[in-house]
Amino acid sequence: MKNAFYDVVFVGSYTKDTVVSSGNSRVVDGGGFNYGAHATVLMGLRTAAVTRLSAKDVHVVNTLVGLGVDVFPTYTAQSTHLELYYPTSNVDERVISVMQTAGSFIPDQVRGLEATAFIINTSLRGEAGEDVALELKKKQALLAADAQGFIRAIAPDRTLAYAPWPEKKQVLAHFDILKTDAVEAEALTGLGNMREAAATLAGWGPKEIVLTHRDGLLVLADGVFHEARWCPRELIGRSGRGDTCLASYVGKRLSASPKDATVWAAALTSLKMEAEGPIKRSLSEVEEVIRSGRIGSSKQ
Repeated sequence: MKNAFYDVVFVGSYTKDTVVSSGNSRVVDGGGFNYGAHATVLMGLRTAAVTRLSAKDVHVVNTLVGLGVDVFPTYTAQSTHLELYYPTSNVDERVISVMQTAGSFIPDQVRGLEATAFIINTSLRGEAGEDVALELKKKQALLAADAQGFIRAIAPDRTLAYAPWPEKKQVLAHFDILKTDAVEAEALTGLGNMREAAATLAGWGPKEIVLTHRDGLLVLADGVFHEARWCPRELIGRSGRGDTCLASYVGKRLSASPKDATVWAAALTSLKMEAEGPIKRSLSEVEEVIRSGRIGSSKQ
């Protein structure tokens, strides 16, 4: 591994995503590490990614390397392949099926890396376990995770479903920042009210909760709620919304307050949603969205 200190390191498998909506089907390069790394590179942050994928999909690695990301891949027999089916015009209503996976991360894959922040952004349970979180926690860095990689499990019909997670409080206590969406938050806590769910999750250990929903972003940090709304000119790229939001929030938190990071993440993620795939916009465009006041913000 390269002898370097990064701002942000992502841990997550590449996913070959078949997206089916409005009668159309297309294949998109996915994976939380992929969406996230594009966002932090846009922000000018020193970025690395630890991933698992088939050598047949090495173009994803090459693209990130071309952007300046240090990628540490483990090549596997097959890449993780997901099918994302959107049956209606509601982009938050989707069925995800797992066709195959690239296996699990082990502590050795992250042991030699140092960074200000690490983000575990996996797609389903079993890709990164508590052993990986504990290895990263030794580094005294900011540790963030997406709840989807722990609460979503493969059902008998190969769809991803929210499954009981008996050790959730034990594992979540390791993280400084936890990202979840409204549905996942309710599945974890049993609470339909987003603020109540966020407060419950924070009570289990994470210092900050980043909760995405259909209309925008809710953050709970130091007992204070911050909100901002999405404002894409056109909604084309729903897949990767949460991954981009988590990465941009964590990246901004390295130098800004929770309130400013909330606004920043909402603006950057809104631009990402205007096109399919990872964000390919500029820093100045994100700043312009914020200046325009389109996203709004509040503190309560």
